[in-house]
Amino acid sequence: MTKAKVALITGGSRGIGAAIALKFANDGYDIAINYSADSEQAETLVTTLRESGVNAVAYRCNVADGAEVESMFTEVEQRLGKIDILVNNAGIMRLAPLGESTDELFDSHIATNLKGTFNTLRLASERLVDGGRIINLSTSVIGLRLETYGVYAATKAAVESLTATLSNELRGRSITVNAVAPGPTATDLFLAGKPPELVERMSKMNPLERLGSPDDIAHAVSFLASQEGGWINGQVLRANGGMI
Repeated sequence: MTKAKVALITGGSRGIGAAIALKFANDGYDIAINYSADSEQAETLVTTLRESGVNAVAYRCNVADGAEVESMFTEVEQRLGKIDILVNNAGIMRLAPLGESTDELFDSHIATNLKGTFNTLRLASERLVDGGRIINLSTSVIGLRLETYGVYAATKAAVESLTATLSNELRGRSITVNAVAPGPTATDLFLAGKPPELVERMSKMNPLERLGSPDDIAHAVSFLASQEGGWINGQVLRANGGMI
């Protein structure tokens, strides 16, 4: 019997990350869920994944801490096997005009969104299976120049730069490195703190006139992780309904 491929999803216990995990389970992967705080939510998802017939584990880890990330990679390898697919989904989004952005707001975005991605990419460049896949989550907000999104968008622009660079550095190993950049998507991260009229306005920004769903993004990630997506490398897929 052929061993299932192993996918590690950071920030995988809810929202887009959970949708990716469920889609990957349907695709037949064994799955490691990284989470930072809510162990109950992560374990509930792992139970659901196991009931679908795949091997699944949850691992608590602060992706901004390089030592914790290394321990997570080792634990996943010991429990599920070498990692074939890495999805960098962990992230935070706290909005403020640049002139009102505190050092703490800036540093927290850098720690999670940028350094967290850097930490996993650094290890994946050494430990991912040849022929593997890396998919980073960015944002379509980069191209919109929306007020209050400056620090968040800046960290995601840096993630896109790391994506392009690593795709070249892994030459010869048949590992693809891409990013998916969602537009406004109906998750707790996006909806928190936004008045209904703002959500409605943003849902009409694309010609399909709706918010994206976590499943919309999961399907794009699944394609890039698949054999069919193997000729796509070093690219950013803007999954936003045609918004930009």
